[in-house]
Formats: sequence, C-alpha cells, structure tokens
Amino acid sequence: FYLYFPFSHPLLLNILLKNYMLFYSSCKVMFYNKNLLHSEIVTVPSDFRMLISQQSSTTPVRPAESINTKTEVFFMRELRNTKIIAVDHGYGNMKTANTVTPTGIKAYETEPIFTGNILEYNGIYYRIGEGHKEFIPDKAMDEEYYLLTLMAIARELNVFSIREADVHLAAGLPLTWIRNQREAFRSYLLQNPEVHYRFNGKEYHLRFVGCSLYPQGYPAIVNHLGNFKGTNLLADIGNGTMNILYINNKKAQESRCWTEKLGVNQCMIAAKNAVLDKFGVKIEESTVEQILRFGTADISAPYLDCISSIARQYVAELFSTLRKYEYNPDLMRLYVVGGGGCLFRNFGTYDKSRVTIIDDICATAKGYESLAYMSLKRRG
Repeated sequence: FYLYFPFSHPLLLNILLKNYMLFYSSCKVMFYNKNLLHSEIVTVPSDFRMLISQQSSTTPVRPAESINTKTEVFFMRELRNTKIIAVDHGYGNMKTANTVTPTGIKAYETEPIFTGNILEYNGIYYRIGEGHKEFIPDKAMDEEYYLLTLMAIARELNVFSIREADVHLAAGLPLTWIRNQREAFRSYLLQNPEVHYRFNGKEYHLRFVGCSLYPQGYPAIVNHLGNFKGTNLLADIGNGTMNILYINNKKAQESRCWTEKLGVNQCMIAAKNAVLDKFGVKIEESTVEQILRFGTADISAPYLDCISSIARQYVAELFSTLRKYEYNPDLMRLYVVGGGGCLFRNFGTYDKSRVTIIDDICATAKGYESLAYMSLKRRG
C-alpha cells in the first residue's frame, strides 16, 4: 500500500489493509469449500445465501480450530430465508459447523453465581460444558439432548450475530440405529415449532421448519468420495460408539455397517482407573483428555506412561474390532473420523500410507449441513 499511496494517512492505510485481508480470507474460504457447493460458486440460485461470521461477536464460542482440527471458516447455509444448521449430537461433545461444546449439563433453579455457557429455558438455568454425558442408546429418551440442541444452535447463530431465525435442522444417528430411531428422534428435535430462550444473556427466537437426519460418520467424508476407489473402511470413533462402514468404489455398503459401544470414553474410564489402582490417587478427566488428544501433558513421567499404556491398549482393541469385521490393511484403505482419530495418531501402530485420519472434529456436522442443503435445493 505504501508503494501506491506514499502520502496516505496511516489510519486510512490500516483500514484499507484490514478490508483487503477480509476480502482475501473470504476468497480463500470459497476456494476451499467449492466441492461442498458442487462447483456452483458462480452460478448459484438467487435464493441461496451464505453468511460470513461476524468477528465483532462478543459471546465466547469455542471454535473447532481450538480442539484438534485443521479447518477454514465454514459458511452458514441459507435457502429461502431458512438457516440450515447442523448439530452433531455426540456423547462427549456437541458439534456444529463452527463450534464444539462438551455435553455436561447441570440445572439450577436460580441464576448461577459464575457466568458462562448458561442456558435459560422455561424458567430453569442450565450450565453447559462441564464434563460429558453418559452413554444413552436412545437420545430421544433424554430431555437434556433437546436442551443441548438449543444451546448448540445458539452458539452457531452467535458466530454470525443472529438472534432470530427460521431453522432447518440437520443431525444424525449411529449407522445401525438410524432405521429404528429416525422418526422418533425427528419428532423429539421438532417437539416445539417455536422456541424462545436465552443463552449467555442473549435472547434467541427460533422457528423450526424441518429436520433432516443422516447416518453418523458418512457425512464427514461425503465430499471426499472421489478418493474412495476400490475397497475402503470408514471408522467413526466418537465418545460413546464406533461406527463402521464399508465404502466400495465410492458407494456406501448399507449391508456392511455396524455400531460398536467402543467409544473414547471407554479409554477415559480405563485410564482413570489405572491411575487410581497404580498410584492410589484420582486424576482429573481434563488431564487425561489432554494426553489422549495431544499425546502428552504437564505431569510426571510415571503418570504419563501409565495413561499412555492404556491408550495404546485401547487403540489396539479398536484395530482388533476392525479385524473382526474383515479389515485387512493390505487389501483396503482405512479412514478414521471423529474424536478418536487423535488416539490413532498419538498411540497407534499402523501403515500411515494406508490410513487417513480426518482431523476436523466438526467434519460430520459440516457434512450434515451440506447434505441437507443439497436435498432441500433438489426439492425446489
């Protein structure tokens, strides 16, 4: 800028530079997400809009990038004035396209002393984000997942400074459970056509207009199917379950999918018990989580070695389970999605040329959103 405007005022140059960087970032995001739009970046319908996040938003949102992801900013899809918002209902974390929140939830009859992550709904206060929920086979039987859904939507809308919206939800269920639970879960999520509530002191007004449901895991790779030639195995490892799906020559094999109750929480419990048994002390779950996610933590070597040993055993058990379903690394490629991917990377022994780990913990939510948009667009 100084080369072209040598006599400009510094304040003006600063403004010009900031606008240039914003334009550059927007172009970069459009480039990285062109596959999600099916190359319709130039000729999109007049009723299609994408919302770019407002950097001036004041409510703290835990971005996906701070977990273990490598993502670009993800636009919110909007079709005919309806916001398409995806929510990935994990046992450990609630994910949207741009936010991640632990599923812990605790109710209070009066306003909590400390602020932060407070949902106000029907006269009750809920603190969200401390710890994780226990495994529940049917989420529609647990009222708390509805509250967590409202929280997740509020977080996603807050990224774009939106307080009122018509919302089409996109969500999912484990591969082998979706056939039996789809309609019950849809009714559960749409139990209130219109909702008023507060999150972190801000009013939200939602009107639910629909809900699309998909099998978990598969949406995370749907935009990479061009790479799935030959025989491939997809392992979606969440906090509660591991979903397994064969994909042959870009086509998902519905008859070859399974759900195992072998999520990361199993490793968490085993690690905490191992420390208690060996050293006679309780270790914070957050410390174990840091080790599982990054491979290390600021603790003494004996404790770190104990937890690392449990993590290696857990990953070995995952591979053993995959082999039970005929996984052979010499004959197929393995794709790993979900939070368990970091354990594979940190504690697994495998041929890295035959295993692909998708780091983005929000990948499934982004896939839900993309699939829902394409489905709604086809309906016209």
